[in-house]
Amino acid sequence: MKKLYTLLVAALAAGLTLTSQAQGFKVPQASSAQTITQEFGLGKITVSYSRPNVKGRKIFGGLEPYGKVWRTGANTATVITFTDDVTLDGNKVPAGEYALFTIPDTKEWTVVLNKTTKQWGAYEYKQADDFLRFKVKPGKTPQPVETFAIQFENVMPSTADLHLMWERTDLAVHLTTDVDTRVMAGIATAMNGEKKPYFNAATYYYENGKDLNKALEWITEAEKTNTKAPHIKLWKARIQLKMGNKAAAAATAQEGAALAKEQKNDEYVKLNEAVLAQAKS
Repeated sequence: MKKLYTLLVAALAAGLTLTSQAQGFKVPQASSAQTITQEFGLGKITVSYSRPNVKGRKIFGGLEPYGKVWRTGANTATVITFTDDVTLDGNKVPAGEYALFTIPDTKEWTVVLNKTTKQWGAYEYKQADDFLRFKVKPGKTPQPVETFAIQFENVMPSTADLHLMWERTDLAVHLTTDVDTRVMAGIATAMNGEKKPYFNAATYYYENGKDLNKALEWITEAEKTNTKAPHIKLWKARIQLKMGNKAAAAATAQEGAALAKEQKNDEYVKLNEAVLAQAKS
């Protein structure tokens, strides 16, 4: 019965499209399609889904019954693709493509990653094809959300939140990825090569709480290869300031601001002067 219903829906949709094309006009989809791509860690996450509207209906516990598998959108199943391994709410997920289903409920939702991505809705969904299931407690949106939305928030180098929002429900899934291990290994390998990434390695060490003495050593090497670069002066001053050497940071930032003024680079004048002000405070 489910298969027959699926085929019927698909046939009707195809028939409508063919009729519209034959008559020389297009009909907009009732639920618009959207694909979003978010850079995350050293890779990307892509979500392709359709966006139904509330249209005055009761959604969860109404149109979408509690305790039933939902396609998490409209039309074909929502598909999420990870180019790198990630962790979803503590659950490890290898890089790959998955259908994203959910099971709404009043106090706790089930989030499902299913291995069958090409399917219409959830009519032929099989739990046996699940890769992962885990529970998430839903929150509430500040305002009603008319059009179902999936979006990324709080995106950091190794963490982010994926939000599913519709009606007054906001379901947030926390994502993490192991960036540091790979970057540190990459820096170690590159430092044994001919072209040493002194600047990038120094800024990574600064931003991620690594050995500041090593960061200062590397930024000083970068400075030697480009003595007129206000951005290198800026980062050297930041490292010196973070190490507690205010006098050295002030001197370096002053040099950076002077170089930026000579080059009429207002952005780096402002940035270097900000570090200078901090060093003098």
